[in-house]
Amino acid sequence: MVTKDMIITDVLAIDIETAQFFFEIGMHCLGCPASRGETVEEACMVHGVDCDELVDKINEFLAGKKA
Repeated sequence: MVTKDMIITDVLAIDIETAQFFFEIGMHCLGCPASRGETVEEACMVHGVDCDELVDKINEFLAGKKA
């Protein structure tokens, strides 16, 4: 399960396809050094996105893959 305090690269390590959700919020530099140490919550603040909504979307996506 993804949480808002997780580092973005850790989320990507769970499933690289979660990158699409970061692209959707305007975070296109997933390989840049800043994202390597940035939490999901920090990225949402920078990009003006509701963190809980993003985490819910990612977790729903991951749950759907396991079904």
